[in-house]
Amino acid sequence: MATRQVAVASAVGLHARPASLFTRAVQGHGIPVTIAKEGGAPVDATSLLMVMGLGVKNGETVELSSDADGANAVLDDLVALLSRDLDAE
Repeated sequence: MATRQVAVASAVGLHARPASLFTRAVQGHGIPVTIAKEGGAPVDATSLLMVMGLGVKNGETVELSSDADGANAVLDDLVALLSRDLDAE
């Protein structure tokens, strides 16, 4: 299983717009991905409600995981996305 950890850079964390951009990016890749806060249970990264329900704040670290073919490249793209302040774009 491929995993990556990343600190969320968006000023408001993964709420509303940043969470929507993230979940759409996951859906666009077409492979199953989960996201979890440190010490928390993983949730489906394509679900806007589940991602927002994590309550991830700016600077908090999340773990992305997938066991699908091509997961390493997809997770790298998602890490790059979460490493930017999506509210400022």
